[in-house]
Amino acid sequence: MSAAHDPAAHLMNTYGRLPMTVSHGRGVHVWDTAGKSYLDALAGIAVNTLGHAHPKLTPALQDQVGRMMHSCNYYHIPLQQQLADKLVELSGMRNAFFCNSGLEANEAALKMARKFGHDKGIERPEIVVYERAFHGRSIATLSATGNEKIQKGFGPLVEGFIRVPLNDIAALKKATQGNPNVVAVFFETIQGEGGINPMRADYLREVRALCDQQDWLLMIDEVQCGIGRTGKWFAHQWAGVLPDVMPLAKGLGSGVPIGAVVAGPKAAGIFQPGNHGTTFGGNPLAMRAGVETLRIMEEDDLLGNAHRVGLHFKAAFEREFQGMSGVREIRGQGLMIGIELDRPCGPLMAQALEAGLLISVTADSVIRLLPALIMTEAEADQVVAILVPLVKQFLNTPKD
Repeated sequence: MSAAHDPAAHLMNTYGRLPMTVSHGRGVHVWDTAGKSYLDALAGIAVNTLGHAHPKLTPALQDQVGRMMHSCNYYHIPLQQQLADKLVELSGMRNAFFCNSGLEANEAALKMARKFGHDKGIERPEIVVYERAFHGRSIATLSATGNEKIQKGFGPLVEGFIRVPLNDIAALKKATQGNPNVVAVFFETIQGEGGINPMRADYLREVRALCDQQDWLLMIDEVQCGIGRTGKWFAHQWAGVLPDVMPLAKGLGSGVPIGAVVAGPKAAGIFQPGNHGTTFGGNPLAMRAGVETLRIMEEDDLLGNAHRVGLHFKAAFEREFQGMSGVREIRGQGLMIGIELDRPCGPLMAQALEAGLLISVTADSVIRLLPALIMTEAEADQVVAILVPLVKQFLNTPKD
């Protein structure tokens, strides 16, 4: 194909794209430029909370575009206050800072932890992070991430991180014992890119107690697993814990770029004027998207829907894959589901695309489903009907 006809000819070669060009979407379906329809079980990687072209969200965004899209943070932006009020109400925390992405929210959280340490007289603060974690691709968030493959070629990484395994409180205590520089513990409630790996509820409570005992910040990355995806507003709420710092993004704007850091009492006063900022963060369009997303989620009980449809999904997959050699585990909660196979399964993304289904494969061998929270049980059955035969065929194909 000549450069003139290659749709990505002048783009940096940063994505291994599939052979499909998206045209438009409605609900949980998208269409390509050739008119073919696809069932979307990925939602832009947990971004399109309300699906595509939602009849309540679309006119609200059109209205906001006609009023104002951007204002710098020299001035008060009422929609920022409105969205912050709602996030504080839903989380039980204290205040919020708005940015543009999950990476930026996580970067802000890391800065907060370091400032927290410096304010206590700690010159070289250290933050506990986890194996298989993913927090972003900036130099600092890449350093916090637990994936050597995506870190390769970008050293030297940022210092100040202590890495521990998941769900092992003894390992956490051993790794930090006698270290006066530790200031925070930072993790995803359910690791997304790492393979849909949940933190156990009892472990979350143990870490919360340890942070209280040691005067550390408990920082929970809810970028992918938050905003109703698991059936509660934030996945850590299933364990009954309250973080000190909570980065958010992805589903908060239903497709409009947005990020947020929500802080509890211990962290709410760390940042002062001049400590942190952003040009685009908190702009009126993104704030309207966040306000309307949360409002529609409440009106339509999308948390309850995510919980019900998630149970329906898991029951169907457990039934279909029961006793099947090659399927290791079905994990996740609500509409955040991972099916781990016993071998790398990247080719399933292209095979599913050909069959009219959008999915993801992460951590090499985990099929990841992150559909819009509006998905019905009937639509979930359609996903199962397409995906299960593909997986069975894939597993019955001899390994290379």
